[in-house]
Amino acid sequence: MSEETSESGVNLWVAEHLSPVDIYQHGVTQVLLHKQTAFQEISIVVSESYGKALVLDGKWQTCTGDEFIYHELITHIPCVLHGGPKRVLIAGGADGGAAREALKWKSVEEVVIADLDGEVIEACREFLPEIHQGSLNDPRVRIVVTDAFELIEASTNSFDVIIADLTDPIERGPAYPLFTKEFFELCRKALTPNGVLINQAGSMSPPWVKLLARVTNTMKSVFGRAIATAAPIPTYGSLWGLTVARSQPIDTMIDPAVVDELLSKSVNGSLRMFDGRAMLAALQTPRYVREAIERETVVYTLDNPPALSASGERV
Repeated sequence: MSEETSESGVNLWVAEHLSPVDIYQHGVTQVLLHKQTAFQEISIVVSESYGKALVLDGKWQTCTGDEFIYHELITHIPCVLHGGPKRVLIAGGADGGAAREALKWKSVEEVVIADLDGEVIEACREFLPEIHQGSLNDPRVRIVVTDAFELIEASTNSFDVIIADLTDPIERGPAYPLFTKEFFELCRKALTPNGVLINQAGSMSPPWVKLLARVTNTMKSVFGRAIATAAPIPTYGSLWGLTVARSQPIDTMIDPAVVDELLSKSVNGSLRMFDGRAMLAALQTPRYVREAIERETVVYTLDNPPALSASGERV
């Protein structure tokens, strides 16, 4: 965070590198928490425009002003594709937003949150109730403070949906092994036959789409089918990719009326962003992204993992 006074009176900024030469700054009016854990730096701040926000290692993760867009898409897209999930695993997801959305499905019996950093979970529990809305204390939610890699490695045919709600694969950071072929192979083994995996896979900004293309290609190499869906997250500074993978076909021209009927029968509570038309729109990936994925040949492995430097450069 840096200090600089603006006309609005904001004098503290979260300056996030989208690339080595592009910076997205968020004006901050209050710092609620700032600490270093064994794994990463945590900040919970209040922004001028988007409310309370979680920042990890200097990167904006989620905020009360637009989190519903991200959490509804990353949760309900795979749940709709499955049709009636009973067990959902969230790798990461310390803020509880994805768990909140998964619990809206009447069919869901258990949500497992596997996050390596228990201090982030507790910080979100205390400072971000607007996001988790009690999901972190729901009896259907089991929180396991562990490496998601290890938890999934011990699971077979256990989950209907796996949501990889991860931080970016920063070099030497805690999340980069979870973007590799080895991790996705474990996910495939852990899923039921009709299971679905979704992963936050990076920016769709044209200069930096390579990470998304490579993550999607890696998932496709394991599942046979993988598509990048488009999520318009204002505070991320670009259109964002959420890649869906499964062994079964993925209908990219899904009928919105069919989705709406399923949601009306299967989901409790209200949705602000997601419905049949929103799902159809998310599945219509821009042409340049589709072409980048089709051209991509790199498959990420533990020996050749993705890495995102602190300045945003893909390496």
